[in-house]
Amino acid sequence: MARLIAPLVIFKEILDMTTQLPPSETESPSRIKEQRLQKLEKIKNLGIEPYPYKFNRTHKAHELQDKYKDLSNGQETNDQVIVSGRVHNERNDWVFIDLYDDSGKIQLYCDKEKLDKKITDLLPLLDKGDHIGATGIVRRTPRGELSVKVSEITLLSKSLLPLPEIIEGKRRHLGIHDIEIRYRQRYLDLIVNPTPKETLKKRAKIISGIRNYLDNKGFIEIDTPVLQVEAGGAEARPFVTHHNALGIDLYLRIATELHLKRLVVGGFEKVYELGRVFRNEGISTKHNPEFTSLELYQAYVDYNDMMDLTEDLTKSICLDAIGTLHPEYQGKNLDLETPWRRVSMIDLIKEYTKVDFSNCLEDKQSVYTLAKQIGVKVDESFSLGEIITEVFEERVESKLIQPTFVMDYPLEISPLAKKHRSKKSLVERFELYINGWEIANSFSELTDPLDQRNRLEEQAKKKAAGDHEAHPLDIDFITALEYGLPPTGGLGIGIDRLIMLLTNSASIRDVIAFPTMKPI
Repeated sequence: MARLIAPLVIFKEILDMTTQLPPSETESPSRIKEQRLQKLEKIKNLGIEPYPYKFNRTHKAHELQDKYKDLSNGQETNDQVIVSGRVHNERNDWVFIDLYDDSGKIQLYCDKEKLDKKITDLLPLLDKGDHIGATGIVRRTPRGELSVKVSEITLLSKSLLPLPEIIEGKRRHLGIHDIEIRYRQRYLDLIVNPTPKETLKKRAKIISGIRNYLDNKGFIEIDTPVLQVEAGGAEARPFVTHHNALGIDLYLRIATELHLKRLVVGGFEKVYELGRVFRNEGISTKHNPEFTSLELYQAYVDYNDMMDLTEDLTKSICLDAIGTLHPEYQGKNLDLETPWRRVSMIDLIKEYTKVDFSNCLEDKQSVYTLAKQIGVKVDESFSLGEIITEVFEERVESKLIQPTFVMDYPLEISPLAKKHRSKKSLVERFELYINGWEIANSFSELTDPLDQRNRLEEQAKKKAAGDHEAHPLDIDFITALEYGLPPTGGLGIGIDRLIMLLTNSASIRDVIAFPTMKPI
């Protein structure tokens, strides 16, 4: 959870940021800004607009690197190009400039004796962090650095604050030590660290790949409401807001499930939504209050078909994103290629604890006694299903490193799933676990409106008794079911956790551009 930063800690962070500045900028941040404002005024006095409206470039950095990869050391072309980007470094009093765009770096070479006076007057007024454009010919230095020999420089945006640098002995480079600053000021993190930018690019590719996969399978994406009268579809506490014109409280959605099922009732046989959902719960390396979820529903299939789809979808995304079905995550080698294990929750508990709940699934006292015997802390107020789930989460969950479909959950904790066709007190539900994390959740969806009403009424009683995560009684959803929901399989995938695995990211904050943070 984001820590509350005391005044002393804030002061330390300011000091830390100051020690990361270049030698010429070790003064206070306010003094540095004042110096740059003075430079800004001098630039304007030269008749230069420091914040122009537009700039036309001809090439990105990576395009030049690819096009001229065979150019020999010391060779110069007659090819004129126009590039643009942010200044990350300069050497020899602005003779050499490292310019970065979103594709990479290109070096600029400024032969001051051959440049117009207006440009030589501008160069000392530039700073690291400025956006500039440059026109010139392509050459490769005798040391092998592809460069643009500059004939013209255009200031595109004057940076008033310095880029943070890390000092390591006699070396210094752009970077941020403080993880809090990285998350709070993501724009700085993206400027000085290559990793978060690549992670977010890969995230975009993964999400695009998911949509392409489902679209090619005949699914249709339809948006459902973020503001809802009843926030259902999951066990989670919602955020509450108020609509002034209607004079009612509304909730940010905690799931897209109930509205997507309404669409299946309405005749859409394959439907999905990939978007943000919001849950008013704790923050951790695996939890953010707003996160990206994929939910899909398909008519005339069950949870077995959903297992097939989940495995195939995940493998397809993994191959497309990283080119292998054997990713490494934080030192663990994951095998997504071998057919994924499918095993019931009850059997997994027996495998890891030697406790067999299969013969007492209708006897809460026996289940409670067995849980206490192996040292799992459970309360007598827990339902039978909650006791079994507590045992699973405490003794089994973290051990499921390789992909595992955990099947057949207790009825009491699955109010939207169809009862198991052959196992009493269980439902046809699975959760996919990888690296000990829940990645996906799926049901053979409950289609009986009478059974659904009974279960949601029980949930409503729990909510009335103070359980903020219990499901609400959504009357309109029950009404939709009464018009007839065909046999349906449903699936939900936590996209952020999946991206964590595929990008080897230690925290969910690393894969979200702007994670939720407590204000300083």
